Amino acid sequence: MEEVLQDEALLKADSGRHVAAAVIASCLGWALDLFDLFVILFVAPVIGRLFFPSSDSMMSLAAVYASFAVTLLMRPLGSAIFGSFADRHGRKRAMIVSVVGVGLSTAAFGLLPTVVQVGVVAPILFLLLRLVQGVFVGGVVASTHTIGTETVSPKYQGAVSGFVGGGGAGLGALLASLVYLAASSAFPGAQFEVWGWRVMFFAGIVSSVLGVFVFSRLEESPVWAALAAQKRAGAARSQAASPLRTLFSKQYRSILFVNLLLTIGGGSGYYLTSGYLPTFLKVVNRTPNGEAGLILLISSVAVIVASTAAGHLSTLIGRKRCFIWLGVVRLVAFPVLFIAMAQAHDTFAVAIYAVLLSALGSAGYAPILIFLNERFPTSIRASGTGLSWNIGFAIGGMMPTVVSMLAHTPAHLPVVLASALAAISVLFLVGAFVVPETKGRLAQEA
Repeated sequence: MEEVLQDEALLKADSGRHVAAAVIASCLGWALDLFDLFVILFVAPVIGRLFFPSSDSMMSLAAVYASFAVTLLMRPLGSAIFGSFADRHGRKRAMIVSVVGVGLSTAAFGLLPTVVQVGVVAPILFLLLRLVQGVFVGGVVASTHTIGTETVSPKYQGAVSGFVGGGGAGLGALLASLVYLAASSAFPGAQFEVWGWRVMFFAGIVSSVLGVFVFSRLEESPVWAALAAQKRAGAARSQAASPLRTLFSKQYRSILFVNLLLTIGGGSGYYLTSGYLPTFLKVVNRTPNGEAGLILLISSVAVIVASTAAGHLSTLIGRKRCFIWLGVVRLVAFPVLFIAMAQAHDTFAVAIYAVLLSALGSAGYAPILIFLNERFPTSIRASGTGLSWNIGFAIGGMMPTVVSMLAHTPAHLPVVLASALAAISVLFLVGAFVVPETKGRLAQEA
């Protein structure tokens, strides 16, 4: 009897370690992926001068954000490729290949020649590399955004959704903040425009190495493994041959379309807060690099906490009600905070506004990950979640470019940002009222 109890205890311990490993790997994969994307946001003004020079500083900045949007536009293609692969062959394999691909393509940016060195070839090479990076980024979403929530029990799925989706983003920004602080210290002043920005991109190598080390030891999602076993046993012969074909069938097309209301609203809110803050601090508040890096670091920590809390809130009150309440708060708070931040002259006040904007921007989309998982069955979950997320966030990722183009001078940025955030918050709220309640559906299917 004692041996049986010991065996059961060991099984529970192994299961607990497996769950923890899956959640950590899922969050880390998304964090490493966004770290590679965040690097360009932290050095956007420098990249603008070196690769997209213009007599109009705002147009140069808009070109950098356009190159960022190019990466996002390739993400749906990456989701289609890697999402289908993850649904057919497992989440783990797709995660390893895509995370390594993102890291290596990011490091390659550090080797690119500038306009001064090779002329018009420089921005062309930059954009081509962004396209390649975007495909791998889309693949990361398809795998990391399913394996974590498929592994934990239903009562923790909301919290894991926030921890992976929003917290992973915060951790990625935190890592980028640390690298930015280190590079700014190692290469102060004009030296940063020579070597500092390159070192930041070279850090992508670390994410590739760390990705292989962590994910190669990860076990497959138990939900997907059970489905795979059924297929091998011949119990699921009725499954469609292609996950993508099933996803775009009449049964799921409307679901995919409605999902976009939330993902576009959530993605736009994220990129116009956490994504735009490094630029806002630089060109509007004129915050020195060291202070800006510290503010962004603190904001990243706030994002992790707020996202996890918002995700868990969706478990307590339901996904739909959570989206509605967060949508209302965003609609009011976003414009007020950006206008107030532009008028703040004290570093402490600027930091408070930045932290609140970052936390709210990420908390708004924190429950989206588990919501999308619950909208699709296991056989097409990676494809459905990946495409819903990436199409919405690709469109949302174009918003910084639009804002930079509409704001003719840095002085116009606060009002333009406030107006844009109010508009996308309305879209988010429309989605919140239209979508159904999904809480518990993933567990029911399992």
